[in-house]
Amino acid sequence: MPHYDLVVVGTGSGNSILDDRFTHLKTAIVEKGAFGGTCLNVGCIPTKMFVYTADVAATPSHSSRFGVDQELKGVRWPDVRDRIFDRIDPISVGGAEYRKSHADNDHVDVYAGEGRFTGMKELRVSYSDGRPDDVLTADRFVLAAGGRAAVPDIPGLAEVGFHTSESIMRLDVLPKRMTILGGGYIAAEFAHVFASFDVEVTVIVRSGAMLRNEDEDVSSRFTELAAKRFDVRLDSMVVNARRESTGIKLDLEGPAGTETLETDAILVAIGRLPNTDVLDVAATGVTTMASGHAIVDDYQETVVPGIYALGDISSPYELKHVANHEARVVQHNLLHPDDRIKADHRFVPHAVFTSPQIASVGLTEQDARARGVSYVVSKQDYAGIAYGWAMEDTTGFAKLLADPATGQLLGAHIIGPQASSVIQPLIQAMSFGLDARTMARGQYWIHPAMPELIENALLNLPLN
Repeated sequence: MPHYDLVVVGTGSGNSILDDRFTHLKTAIVEKGAFGGTCLNVGCIPTKMFVYTADVAATPSHSSRFGVDQELKGVRWPDVRDRIFDRIDPISVGGAEYRKSHADNDHVDVYAGEGRFTGMKELRVSYSDGRPDDVLTADRFVLAAGGRAAVPDIPGLAEVGFHTSESIMRLDVLPKRMTILGGGYIAAEFAHVFASFDVEVTVIVRSGAMLRNEDEDVSSRFTELAAKRFDVRLDSMVVNARRESTGIKLDLEGPAGTETLETDAILVAIGRLPNTDVLDVAATGVTTMASGHAIVDDYQETVVPGIYALGDISSPYELKHVANHEARVVQHNLLHPDDRIKADHRFVPHAVFTSPQIASVGLTEQDARARGVSYVVSKQDYAGIAYGWAMEDTTGFAKLLADPATGQLLGAHIIGPQASSVIQPLIQAMSFGLDARTMARGQYWIHPAMPELIENALLNLPLN
């Protein structure tokens, strides 16, 4: 039974912890899948490469408003898919080879199997090829094993077959029809991707809106726009699935009662689950939230001294930039146990790379109401700025919430072109305490450029 100074479980952001400052420690890495974790292999990086391609494919559908007549002649799906994974897969393989064989990693052992705790700081690693299990013990552990797609319990779903975000991008051929179960960010992004590739997309949403965790105005606007591109079924759920000669039949219960839909492919996108149960963290004493996420303190340490957790296995945000931040915190705290630092989750932004793009940071208006926070609101349409005229954007807007007395920003929500970039100055202002008046008047804003959306939204805030 080998004993280590440190064991890292998962090779997403967890893999970035081990640099040359750890060479004095006998270390192990445990990874059951591809090196690089969710983001590199099945998450943010390949999906955004697909989204950019979809944006290009969708251009002809709205080019005529500019007096330019274009048409989409076709989508070479194998070329689209292979351009992306021919770049990503070698990075994953190279990362594994570096850890296994490079001289810099002589102190690191790699276990390419599935870990499961069997006792206090005791991890059993099993292998799919039938090799005998290994049992590892360590003084310290880092749990960075991420999460997986949640799958609903629908009769017949397993028999007809379905995809999740972890398999849908590697389809052999594009289906003519696709049904997406879910109304969150994964559903919104893939609906845009496949609809842009001329797939007939139906989205089944259990609630009354898509992206319902966004600010209510943003969610409402996106739901309205999505319904013009996809067949969106709100307040609906699939109760049975079966395969017939013409395709997959889905029995649906919704506002109109029970009806049957026919499709060629199903994408399950109802959310993700942390892998704490796969690791059986309870066996080593680590506690979890109701959601299954490992409970950590401000230093990213669990209730078990010496066991840290980061990323999707412990963070309800489930965002790569959060995981990277937490990895840096854990790295510092492992190296400096007597001078630890805290994670900063005050202003965590996120973006949804659908069409139109969405980005958000801080409180939504419904959050502010529920908490009894004093706030004022301003909205600025893309259509009200010169660059918005250039883009002929008539639906996008920025919405800001601020403290009426101090002008401190409480939240920012954008739906429209390049929202994920346009929001960055607001994240910076919130992070460093810059008030709205100073931000609006204390600097130049390039004219006519998209950031004028933010300048005008700031100026429109009805502050005291």
